[in-house]
Amino acid sequence: MCKGLTTLSATCLKSAKDIKHKISFLLQKPEPHAADQKEIKEKIATAAAKRVPDAAEVEKWKESFSHVVSSETGRVVFTSFLKSEFSQENMDFWIACEDYKKTPLSKLASTAKQIYQHYVEADSPCEVNLDAATREKTKQEVTNASLSCFDEAQKMIYTLMEKDSYRRFLKSKLIEDLCQIETCNVLEKKGCDWSDNRQVLAGGA
Repeated sequence: MCKGLTTLSATCLKSAKDIKHKISFLLQKPEPHAADQKEIKEKIATAAAKRVPDAAEVEKWKESFSHVVSSETGRVVFTSFLKSEFSQENMDFWIACEDYKKTPLSKLASTAKQIYQHYVEADSPCEVNLDAATREKTKQEVTNASLSCFDEAQKMIYTLMEKDSYRRFLKSKLIEDLCQIETCNVLEKKGCDWSDNRQVLAGGA
């Protein structure tokens, strides 16, 4: 039996591979709300799906919300959590705003209109939770289509995610599963065989 195996729960050995598959599948298949976001999401998913985040990265996510949003994998994982709470549009909007700041001047007006109509306008397909004053101010800002026209709305949604969803994310089963995967990965690196370990724990030869 591998060193440390006796301290690892039978549940971990039984389910870790299933959890790995679930997390990998989750990372590979973010579902964009808008057609104009599809290419962006595919690029993010491709990068994130190359690996399950290691313990050090997950620990960074626990330190602050800024570490989550600054990581491509973190954004994908957090978006998947938001999806489970039916609030995926918040991260989608935040990412759209970040990408908007890199938009060529010739496309600012059309891109600003698309983002506004998709996320900000009342009763829009993926309406984010903004107060009336911020929504109206953003509407006026969009008419000028400056690089900063979504700044206030983006900041409000960032704060909403940080103060609300992020706190639940830290206590979620998703984070628990990622930590469990890392624990099991340590044993794998030591040469443990999953099927043999299960037999040992089950009392087999």
